[in-house]
Amino acid sequence: MQHQRNAHDKTVAAVGDNPTPIWGMSVRERLRRIAAARNLAAAPSTEEAAILANSAFVFDPVWMAHIEDQPGTVLTRDGVPVLAHPANDEQRRLVLAAMRADEALGHGRGITILRAEDERGIFNEALRKRERPFAERLTPATVRAIERASYVGAYKGVTDLLTKYLWPEWAFALTRIAARLGITPNQVTALGSLLCIVATVCFWYGWFWTGLATGLVFMVLDTVDGKLARCTITSSALGNAWDHGVDLVHPPIWWWAWARGCAVYGVPLDDRTFWLVIGTMLVGYVAQRLIEGAFILRFGMHIHVWRRFDSRFRLVTARRNPNMVILFAAMLIGRPDYGIVAVAVWTAFSLVVHLVRLVQAMLVRGGGRPVESWLA
Repeated sequence: MQHQRNAHDKTVAAVGDNPTPIWGMSVRERLRRIAAARNLAAAPSTEEAAILANSAFVFDPVWMAHIEDQPGTVLTRDGVPVLAHPANDEQRRLVLAAMRADEALGHGRGITILRAEDERGIFNEALRKRERPFAERLTPATVRAIERASYVGAYKGVTDLLTKYLWPEWAFALTRIAARLGITPNQVTALGSLLCIVATVCFWYGWFWTGLATGLVFMVLDTVDGKLARCTITSSALGNAWDHGVDLVHPPIWWWAWARGCAVYGVPLDDRTFWLVIGTMLVGYVAQRLIEGAFILRFGMHIHVWRRFDSRFRLVTARRNPNMVILFAAMLIGRPDYGIVAVAVWTAFSLVVHLVRLVQAMLVRGGGRPVESWLA
């Protein structure tokens, strides 16, 4: 008799065990966190679970979301089942036998097999990239490679040039250390928030090099907290709101403090220039955010993933990190006032680009053509 399940029977069970830890936690604990993030409960036994996970392997959490609503689907690596959502008891017996024997799963019986080795990827809208989620056999020898794959999988594909090219390795090393020491993402965010305030004070008093150094550490930690949360499956509503809240609020405060600090440094902006710079940056910053939000509401995706140009422009658009590059360059010639004026000009230019792209997308939709991401 087939064991019947309904849409509310969302349970997960691990098959076998594995003593090798990953990101400072056991395979079973990692599975528990992945399941909890998807509102999936632990099943009393493998015979009663809706989803089965082979403890000999670890997989990107995106795979759980991918097969959760696809009964009869099995993810394999080298033919061996890694993650399975059996549609009936016969499929369950076949999957369990293959997992326990560490053997390849045969085709047929209505099973849809997803091979982790396949080249086709999955578009992850949240991280703005097309990716090939990992699913790998976990042994002591493969831990570091898997942790790197997990870390890379948590990285946004479309982001600024510093986050993408300068400090991925720094952040990876810090993320591994934090995971092993049991440091939580919120603790990293708290330290980063403190450094953000310190950098603001430094800019205000014209201590620009100290502020830039402090801001650099903060910006790296701003990457680490999110990667740590994703890699250790410890994201929380509080942490997400805190991190994004700090990211949203502090940039214009930094620019204001920098403009104020120019006077202390000895290269003050005249009143007209000061307020023109501040007004341009504030209006430009808020307007760009509103345009990005409007694009998401209207087209269901980030403006930065519409076409290849948008993804490339995201590398340098007037966000905090590219603006900090401009300010750093200005300090190399000892003219922080030139830097803040350049940031205002670049902010205005970036605003125009965003506005033009929004209008162009609306015209494309109005002409009956779909507005789709080039990454999809």
